[in-house]
Amino acid sequence: MKTETTLRIAIQTKGRLNEESVELIKECGIKLTIGKRQLLSPAKNFPIEVLYLRDDDIPESVADGVADVGIVGENEMLEKDKNVELVKRLGFSRCRLSLAIPKGEFYAGREWFEGKKIATSYPVILEKYFREKKINAEIHVITGSVEIAPGIGLADAIFDIVSSGGTLVSNGLQEVEVVTPSEAVLIKTPGLPPEKQCILDELLFRVESVERSKGKKYILLNAPNEKLSKIIEMLPGMKSPTVMPLAESGWSSVHSVIEEKFFWENISELKSLGAEGILVLPIEKMII
Repeated sequence: MKTETTLRIAIQTKGRLNEESVELIKECGIKLTIGKRQLLSPAKNFPIEVLYLRDDDIPESVADGVADVGIVGENEMLEKDKNVELVKRLGFSRCRLSLAIPKGEFYAGREWFEGKKIATSYPVILEKYFREKKINAEIHVITGSVEIAPGIGLADAIFDIVSSGGTLVSNGLQEVEVVTPSEAVLIKTPGLPPEKQCILDELLFRVESVERSKGKKYILLNAPNEKLSKIIEMLPGMKSPTVMPLAESGWSSVHSVIEEKFFWENISELKSLGAEGILVLPIEKMII
């Protein structure tokens, strides 16, 4: 009996990365069957199924072929150092992996870490960094609450994920070196079969269409014909604006796609050129 080929995608079980991954899948027009305590969610209208895993299990699962692709933090991909292929950076769940020291310490440069004890949950990334920078330091591996290590005398400094920096401040620490930025990434099993690669390519097409729409708006306005050339210069669109004559002589309707921030920066000038009936609409997808 012939069965339809399905692409299995691993995402984090819970947390911010889970929420943003599920939202991206939904924005791609894919409907998941989600139930309580469900570990595997098939899609109703697209040949994928979602496997829910701990974030640090995703790289190994993709490398071993348990999942064909995965959405995971770049920090976990680098730390696990498994045989996976980076397919695409997804632009959400952004953070950084940084070194931080007690706030009262004077920091003149990376040589500060020479001979020090550093607490971290990311020893692989940190060891590689220190090796490249020729720094000899002791790496102390702990899981969870890394930021309290200096305060209880467990380490001289820490190496951990930083988002806003608020947790460091509340624990009397200062960020001194950004080792690597991190964001959600899409990874895949090397040598993915052609039929599964075809599904992945379609998924990527949808993801990129969603990405292109971010921060962009569809604008419609009515403009006097004698000011059209100047207004068109301000509204370049994807190629050029669409201009259609109105029933009222001497006026045209102008349609274009613009960056939202551009609109707010130029609304006064558009009005001064005689633009009227301005409508700004959201864009769900943008295909070029």
